[in-house]
Amino acid sequence: MSSISVKLEAFDGPLDLLLHLIEKNKIDIFDIPIAEITRQYMEIISKTETTDMDVMSDFLVMASTLLKIKSKMLLPVQVDEAGEEVDPRAELVERLLEYKTFKYASYELKDLQIDAEKMMYKKPTVPKDIADYKETIDVSELLGDITLSKLQSIFNSVMKKQIDKIDPIRSRFGQIKKETVSLQDRMIYIEEYAMRHGHFSFRSMLESKPGKTMVIVTFLGILELMKVGKILIVQENIFDDILITYNKLAPDMEYEPSSAD
Repeated sequence: MSSISVKLEAFDGPLDLLLHLIEKNKIDIFDIPIAEITRQYMEIISKTETTDMDVMSDFLVMASTLLKIKSKMLLPVQVDEAGEEVDPRAELVERLLEYKTFKYASYELKDLQIDAEKMMYKKPTVPKDIADYKETIDVSELLGDITLSKLQSIFNSVMKKQIDKIDPIRSRFGQIKKETVSLQDRMIYIEEYAMRHGHFSFRSMLESKPGKTMVIVTFLGILELMKVGKILIVQENIFDDILITYNKLAPDMEYEPSSAD
């Protein structure tokens, strides 16, 4: 997981915040009460005043993940092919355990660094006669009974080891490219879309099934346009689709929102 340069209060990211809540409430990490943790998580991020969209997007993605897990836990229990119950929290628990391992490992490395700063080392001093000594090598004795056939056999063995190291699955993976999205460009697109359609739903704007970054930036763009009065949004019930209406009476204004990549 990449580090976040701007902190939300004292937390380095959404996993750090979740781990803090779990430890604060003395919760078993393998049996997380999702409803209560989600409530506390949403309460904390709602109080933040940061304007860094990169930071907030990570916290909003985790918020949506918690809400998704919460909704799955309200459904009947599902079982896998082996007949075992599927816990919707399993993937989140695995991520938390991995993050916790690296977090506390970083503490250990920091302690080692602090201890190392208290040590002094003496540069090696080797007598000149020994430093200048070079052992003579008899090439004919070194090669001994080496023949071309033996060299070919050694070469084939080395090449086979290199081939065996290749992962047959990962080697066929394509290159994953970072999706770059400008919040300002997205807001212009949303406003033009709203002018053409007048009244529409948030889901209808995402019919092309864009990536995670595009969904987040689209959502942030809608919030920005609502703030300046360009659009009106309504959501009758939680988890319902967001209905959007273009405000024809809104005055024209220039805005320069920050961009999200």
